[in-house]
Amino acid sequence: MKKFLLILLFFHLSSSGSVEKHSLRFFCAGFSGIPNFPDFVRTMEVDEIQALYYDSKKRFEPKQEWVETLMQTDPDHVDWYKDRCFEIQPNRFKAWINSFMKSFKQTEGVHILQMISGCEWDDETGEVDGFLKYGYDGEDFISFDVNTLTWIALKPEAVPTKLSWNADISRIHFNKQQFLKVYPGRLKKYVDIAKSSLMRKVVPSVSLLQKSPSSPVTCHATGFFPDRAVMFWRRDGEELQEDVDHGEILPNHDGTFQMSVDLLKPPAEDWRSYECVFQLSGVKEDIISKLHKDVIRTNHEDPTDAAVGVGVSLLLLLLLVAAGVGFVFYRQRKDTKTRTESPETLNPETTSMNPPSCSEPDQDQEEESLNTEPVS
Repeated sequence: MKKFLLILLFFHLSSSGSVEKHSLRFFCAGFSGIPNFPDFVRTMEVDEIQALYYDSKKRFEPKQEWVETLMQTDPDHVDWYKDRCFEIQPNRFKAWINSFMKSFKQTEGVHILQMISGCEWDDETGEVDGFLKYGYDGEDFISFDVNTLTWIALKPEAVPTKLSWNADISRIHFNKQQFLKVYPGRLKKYVDIAKSSLMRKVVPSVSLLQKSPSSPVTCHATGFFPDRAVMFWRRDGEELQEDVDHGEILPNHDGTFQMSVDLLKPPAEDWRSYECVFQLSGVKEDIISKLHKDVIRTNHEDPTDAAVGVGVSLLLLLLLVAAGVGFVFYRQRKDTKTRTESPETLNPETTSMNPPSCSEPDQDQEEESLNTEPVS
């Protein structure tokens, strides 16, 4: 199961678009052969922030306050999503998985079909760009070219599917309408409603962490928003390009983000010439953390300190025994190496596969009739 959770995360990260534009994404996944797990899950994401989660087990969970408000004021919106997720798409994904298993000459096992669909909108130029791609068992399978309005096979096994879908003219027309009208209309509406939430700036807490004196020093920032941020090490005011390891920006469960950068070779001396710098888009002041042994959080204990602690403990023990007092001595070592935030893992309750897919362009005439709603 862990293998497929990693596949989901990889698919999401590899499919992310530019963070400088407004974006609407739906990410869907159908599963086969996984007991006690939904057959189908879907999330909606606005500007790379998860806004909605729902699955084939009838779970429907807004993840942002503005989504809850939208659902209360526009019940048709709720019905549209529920119809697609609870009825139409689970059945379609199940049929496709069975079909793709035959293409790959598979008869059983655990399999997953993923789809990311949506659009990006530049509110300055007005430019709109749509995207739609399917993946099977963690690898790209087939994608839709919005410019040429044709399907492109990304694996040899996808060629029969490409030929079949390119011959479906009504579906091609439906996809065109989705990318040019429905997706941009929904995205603009969501951005307008969620403007105060999407435009907020939240600075993180930053910590310096180290497992042992010879281990890399990690600069870890968590709780920031949005995810347009950079963090780096510098020495004497110059950014270090070598002996550093930059981590990915990852989501926290509360909608904020975290990231880290490692200083791979801790300095033997002159520590104060090193500093970690965190910069958040839209915030003028940088967060600077000077490297100093006194501020590093670690679970390493100095041998000298340990010896002193043992000596003091023995002395107290002797005094208490001499006084005829029994006691229990408990000393708690604080392990501060553990980071306080971690990205969500995919499960039926909380999904980190985020990419919402502005109403995916889907397949048959039945689906087309369900998605001909006027643009907001």
